[in-house]
Amino acid sequence: MTRLLRYTLLLVVLAVVLFGALLFSLTWRPDARETLPVSCNTTAPTLVPGQALKVMTWNVQFLAGKRYVFWNDLAEGDDEAPTAEDMAFSLDEVARVIRDEQPDVVLLQELDDGAKASDYQNQLKLLQERVADLYPCSTSAFDWKADFVPEPHIYGSVGRQLATLSRYRIEHAERLQLPVAPSNFISRQFQPKDALLAVKLPLSDGGQLSVFNTHLQRASQADGNVQAQVAAVAKVLDKYESQGLPWLIGGDFNLLPLGQYRRLPVERRTPYSADSELHLLWDRYPMIPTNNEAGGIDRAKWLTHYPNDPGLNGPDRTVDYLFYSPKLKRVQAQVRQDDTLRISDHLPVIARFFLPATP
Repeated sequence: MTRLLRYTLLLVVLAVVLFGALLFSLTWRPDARETLPVSCNTTAPTLVPGQALKVMTWNVQFLAGKRYVFWNDLAEGDDEAPTAEDMAFSLDEVARVIRDEQPDVVLLQELDDGAKASDYQNQLKLLQERVADLYPCSTSAFDWKADFVPEPHIYGSVGRQLATLSRYRIEHAERLQLPVAPSNFISRQFQPKDALLAVKLPLSDGGQLSVFNTHLQRASQADGNVQAQVAAVAKVLDKYESQGLPWLIGGDFNLLPLGQYRRLPVERRTPYSADSELHLLWDRYPMIPTNNEAGGIDRAKWLTHYPNDPGLNGPDRTVDYLFYSPKLKRVQAQVRQDDTLRISDHLPVIARFFLPATP
């Protein structure tokens, strides 16, 4: 082997090693299960068996508002980032709605922390400053994080979180990794890594209520990962149900209820399947909205998604839900639409339950 060839091979090996080190330093590889820090005031009350519990789930779209059609929206716009003014408006509006509803537990999706597109804001912290008197307990989990993403429209950091706020004491929180869409090794390092944010709220009789928060993949092609994610969620819920433990889950599932696929124009059906993968959950457990509500005469009241698309002037589909253990009793539910259409591309789903009473 000539000296030139040896030097060339050495340089190639060195370049590969340096590239690998750079790749791993810029990206994030969470464990399958991680315990999370919980912020909780010692004066936070404890849940009581049989009491009412009001829950809200809301994807707040990194506080971007509705004046944009982003490059990654289905309508494929030109916008890459919202203005500081629009994020400030949305922050105030999210806080206003939360304060008006005053749910006991708030499940939020798409809050940014350290993302270039949202001016590196810690949006959870900004929101907590406005509702701290209502929610002494909170926790959060990233589902997308990287110091640099080489996508031309991003070309910088990303940081997206799930966050759970609670009026009641949180005893424990953890992040449960969901299946990640198949791709090559390098691309996989920069992808979102969808997860369950699981919290345990103790009950005064020694029991507990488990509350899950999630944001599932928005599929752009049939890769089977959506089904894998829903199956993974169902497996977790089945475990709690089999142990007799009450639970509920809320979030942006990015999936349609029964029959809604055929009501969408053909050009807007692309990310969905005619046979919604969500049946893996609604076949087992109660859902809000129910398929009857989402497909009935008043179905417009249950639409939760208003895509960033200049061809639309209002919400046109349901993708956000609450599922719950049959041990809980649904009292009331709604999608708050009247004054939320300009805040996010999703609308808040709100429900009240009665917790199971002590036998």
